Amino acid sequence: MRHRLSGRKLNRTSAHRKAMFKNLAASLIKYEQITTTLPKAKDLRPIVEKMITIGKKGSLHARRQLISKLPRDAKINKLFDEFPERYKNRSGGYIRILKKGYRYGDAAPLAVVELVDRDQSQKDQDVPIKNKDNKDNKVDKNIESATVK
Repeated sequence: MRHRLSGRKLNRTSAHRKAMFKNLAASLIKYEQITTTLPKAKDLRPIVEKMITIGKKGSLHARRQLISKLPRDAKINKLFDEFPERYKNRSGGYIRILKKGYRYGDAAPLAVVELVDRDQSQKDQDVPIKNKDNKDNKVDKNIESATVK
């Protein structure tokens, strides 16, 4: 019987679950908005909210706690620099979960997880800007080479 057991297993081993939530938390801190399945989003909320609360303390012990809970490439400085200023008057509820619909392949319920009062400029920070001129030139070259043959 599952009396008083919290959290979902999500059909994964405990090590896989732990690594998955580390990576989801790091992505949410970095991009401030991610899309995932609804059960993962609901289990991710307390993890990230506790991390933000720890980050608001700002001590060395808090920094070491977060280093142990996040992967190496995570933006830990953001938890200590930006978030305490942004959420100084808020004592919890840093995350919003919005239902997005259902995934096409397996009809899994999707959700958008975002930080409340998030910075809109962080949205596409790692996505390179595509140059339409290069794309058009490649298409024209392919058409020319096809007509020459």
